[in-house]
Amino acid sequence: MKTIRYRSRGEEVHYLEEILTKLGYTVYVSNFFGRDTDAAVKDFQSKNNLVVDGIVGLKSWMKLIEAEKNLVAFNDKFLSEKDVKDFANQFGLEIAMVKAVNEIESRGKGFLVYGRPVILFEGHIFWRELKSKGINPEKYVSNRTKDVLYKKWTRSHYRGGAGEYDRLEKAAGISDLPAFHEAAYSAASWGAFQIMGFHYENLGYASIDHFVSEMYEHEREHLKAFGKFVENTSFKGKKLLDWIKEKNWAKFAEGYNGPGYKKNKYDTKLEKAYQKYS
Repeated sequence: MKTIRYRSRGEEVHYLEEILTKLGYTVYVSNFFGRDTDAAVKDFQSKNNLVVDGIVGLKSWMKLIEAEKNLVAFNDKFLSEKDVKDFANQFGLEIAMVKAVNEIESRGKGFLVYGRPVILFEGHIFWRELKSKGINPEKYVSNRTKDVLYKKWTRSHYRGGAGEYDRLEKAAGISDLPAFHEAAYSAASWGAFQIMGFHYENLGYASIDHFVSEMYEHEREHLKAFGKFVENTSFKGKKLLDWIKEKNWAKFAEGYNGPGYKKNKYDTKLEKAYQKYS
């Protein structure tokens, strides 16, 4: 492919912008390499361990084409209308209820471009999980581990996307003790509905590895885990599933998202989404 950069024109630019759009970037698809495309290319290069120069040469083309192929390969892992209907029938819900929750509580696609489920690693949960297994986390805190092992919640160490897997593997590899692997994978939220790994036993999975393997399969498995979660998690005397059935969006949002739900207006967003789909 021809090497292109900011202000380039031609068919190669059009093809590049089509790929970037498929990968989730907001760029104007044309024959002109504008500032929006330049920013998207640099972001892609940064996330794929390439030199961040905005120049689309051989290496960048190879990574972009590979990413597009992998994206197509994993498109069959996404939820369908039938999946939503089957879920509604299984739990005795209106389809509009399920679609409302799916729209607001799901964080979009449950998979990264390369087919791994979306995760978010929480270092404070890792700390807690280690303590629950009889390990003193303070013994393992250092300049090398401070971005994955800390006592209080902070968003300052989030990297997003594939970067969260780097953090996860770093945490799991702090020690060869099996407890570190289990604690690390339990300290990440998984899939489209971001279910925390430490819930695995309560949700009926044999182990954290069993739970994780299911999250790799399909967004249908993400939805299944969500169903188990709302059916097995109680809040203020009722299951989260019951709060959905009663359309008490405030109670559901508080139980699912925590006290910060008001700030993010999850309850009003859920109600509006429900009305839209009804």
